[in-house]
Amino acid sequence: MPQSHPAPRQVRLFRNNRNQAVRIPVEFELPGNEAIISRDGDRLILEPVRSKNLSALLDSWEPMEETLPDIEDPLPVARDIF
Repeated sequence: MPQSHPAPRQVRLFRNNRNQAVRIPVEFELPGNEAIISRDGDRLILEPVRSKNLSALLDSWEPMEETLPDIEDPLPVARDIF
């Protein structure tokens, strides 16, 4: 999927049985097989369905190349609060 913001394009609407449809040009292609559609005034907004699974999100991240520094932070002293 292209990362740049392509210029707006005029497209044709058509009927697919009882539904109105639009063919999405390749430069506006969304990832996956599903999308969320919502309305904002007379505008329609299409968004890709994002995974709701934390494990899938973490799997999509690249490993860090950077090593984190050691932090000198002693544990707090245990206190009896009862």
